[in-house]
Amino acid sequence: MTDSELQVLVEKISMESFGKPFKHKAIFNPRLKTTGGRYLLGTHNIDINKKYLDQLGENELIGIIKHELCHYHLHLEGKGHQHRDSAFKQLLKAVGAPRHCSQLPESAAKRTVKKVILYQCTNCRQSYQRRRKINTAKYVCGVCRGKLRIVNEVVMDK
Repeated sequence: MTDSELQVLVEKISMESFGKPFKHKAIFNPRLKTTGGRYLLGTHNIDINKKYLDQLGENELIGIIKHELCHYHLHLEGKGHQHRDSAFKQLLKAVGAPRHCSQLPESAAKRTVKKVILYQCTNCRQSYQRRRKINTAKYVCGVCRGKLRIVNEVVMDK
């Protein structure tokens, strides 16, 4: 799908679901990483993350477009257009738009692994778990001020 095809789709969804025209630009923005789309308050344009179309299909894309159009139409009408506003929540429900988009399969795979480093005091045997490495020459045990040593590094699934 190209930007011009996206523009036509957004205009069509706006008329069908909201009964109002979409008079601004809708484009795919490759720089979006953690969100499905965004509505720009200053220009009234809509940016869409193309990865959602590629990985999750057209139904997910339509949901994202409806969500962003809710922001768009409410903002232009001067009503509450933020996620926390009741007008926004009501319009989402009325047009069948999701409150949040689904997680991308590639980002879900990245987030399931976390590293835990286990430290132990050489003096009192107190154990500590950390996600980041600490400088054992600088930091000491909080109980007895003894020297810390790395016991092991464990990679865990969430």
